[in-house]
Amino acid sequence: MRRLLNVERAVQLFFELDGAEEDAEPESEPESEDSDGEVDDPACVLDEEREKEEPPTSTQSAPRRSAQRNGRCGVPTRSRSPLAQAEETRPRSEPWKTAEDADTAPAVSRFQPRRSPGVQLETLSSYSPKDLFLLFFATDTVRTICSNTNKKAAEKKQLGCKYQWTDVEMEDLYKCFGLLAYMSLVSLPSLQDYWRQNHILSVPLPAKVMSRDRFRSILWNIHLSDPEEDVENERKKGTPGYDKLFRVRPLYDEILSACQAYYHPRRELAVDERMVATKAKTGMTQYMKDKPTKWGRKLFVLAESCSGYTLRFKIYTGKTNTASEHGLSYDVVMNLIQPSCLGTGYHIYMDNFYSSPKLFMDLAKMKFGACGTYRESRRGCPRGRANALTKKSERGSVRWIREGPLVFVKWMDTREVSVCSTIHSAFSGETAQRRVKDRAGRWAAREIPCSTPIMAYKKNMGGVDLSDQLIQYYSTHRKTARWYKTVMLHFLDIATTNAFILHREISSARQVQAMTHKDFMVSWCVSCVAWTRQVFPRAGELIMSLCPLTQPQVLAQKPQRAG
Repeated sequence: MRRLLNVERAVQLFFELDGAEEDAEPESEPESEDSDGEVDDPACVLDEEREKEEPPTSTQSAPRRSAQRNGRCGVPTRSRSPLAQAEETRPRSEPWKTAEDADTAPAVSRFQPRRSPGVQLETLSSYSPKDLFLLFFATDTVRTICSNTNKKAAEKKQLGCKYQWTDVEMEDLYKCFGLLAYMSLVSLPSLQDYWRQNHILSVPLPAKVMSRDRFRSILWNIHLSDPEEDVENERKKGTPGYDKLFRVRPLYDEILSACQAYYHPRRELAVDERMVATKAKTGMTQYMKDKPTKWGRKLFVLAESCSGYTLRFKIYTGKTNTASEHGLSYDVVMNLIQPSCLGTGYHIYMDNFYSSPKLFMDLAKMKFGACGTYRESRRGCPRGRANALTKKSERGSVRWIREGPLVFVKWMDTREVSVCSTIHSAFSGETAQRRVKDRAGRWAAREIPCSTPIMAYKKNMGGVDLSDQLIQYYSTHRKTARWYKTVMLHFLDIATTNAFILHREISSARQVQAMTHKDFMVSWCVSCVAWTRQVFPRAGELIMSLCPLTQPQVLAQKPQRAG
């Protein structure tokens, strides 16, 4: 039933409706203004890593519908990309400076190592290759490996595996290492060829050391950890107590300890990745398309820049729940750098995977200098385009911006190179030689200006690459079915390479001629395959080699010319 109104009530409702229509248009104005000014809200500023646009919510689309209903064109709230919005809201950085602008190098922490840099052994004594190798593969550790290998072989026999097995002794394991070294020196197509008789590929040594079946059975059963403890560790899978590296833990800890105990590095260090080739189907296998070894185990390595000595390394095991809010690259560097062991004042060089302003500033607080290439998308890196390099910039052009102790440098070579540093000034007159075409079209060497941090980076970044190069010369790596055996062989390579570097340092300190890398490996191989049953030394004890070093040759001074 319709409600009847008197004249007085009808007039009152008429004027109320008329006033509401007049107020409808101004009410939509603040909403439209807010939609234009949303990017000024600090909560809307996004990092470089968040590039996806958020879908508009119902509350955001309501002002647009209200504006269209009143005859106006609504302004979209997300008309620009989040990166563009973040760039507009970021405080505008100062323009890039050029090589003509003077820059002052920051105050660098004094170099104060915990120990005297160099070999931590008595350099007046002579050491054979076997003596130096035993520093890294101590006999106590080898005894443990023999015991665990025998347990693993007995376990396989109980499961029904049919093969001949005699418990392995230390003598057998060292001979096995010697044969692996021999195979790195003498390369043949297959393992069977080393024991082939009356053939063009026949070699006499392996058959004299041990039979082929014995060698293969040792490699098949070799086990670093206790098989019973392996079972206990597997039961912890999915819990914080599970150790993904438990299978290599005994030798892993021993090698890490030895690498730091017998050598103390000089000031320049490098951090980089290393790949150990394997395609084993485990969660730890990585793929890196830019590395020579694309599939394998990834190791993060800290090495001395000048010698390539491996100081510390960390095997990557995938994502963990213990990662910090700063990311993997930050955590890796902080884990490798230990001031309690190294000291202070070291200069750390790294590539753009690790470099970030946050990391460099935190290292500076720890009294460590840092230098490395960087990615412009990193949080905190300058993105201003005022006076920046362009594709048409002349080769050798330099641009830089300083923010406290941290300097960001761009240098134009064949392409733009970006480096940041807390050690150097932006430019101090260095030049780099490049081959360029002259006006006649002929190639000629030319000196072009080069930034100071880039020159230092090129000189000191190659520590890990040098270590990889030395390892690859005589690597014992073989294709195996078990990932922990691949890692064990890499530990063997680290031990022999670091032992060779120690030999060079000791020879230099004694002013005697050092052996070449090949001669060092031959001597170590002979001492291992000729190992006999003796009273084996305990960990840290040194014995004379069965194949001792040749008589030291004092470096003769060049005779001076008369008058």
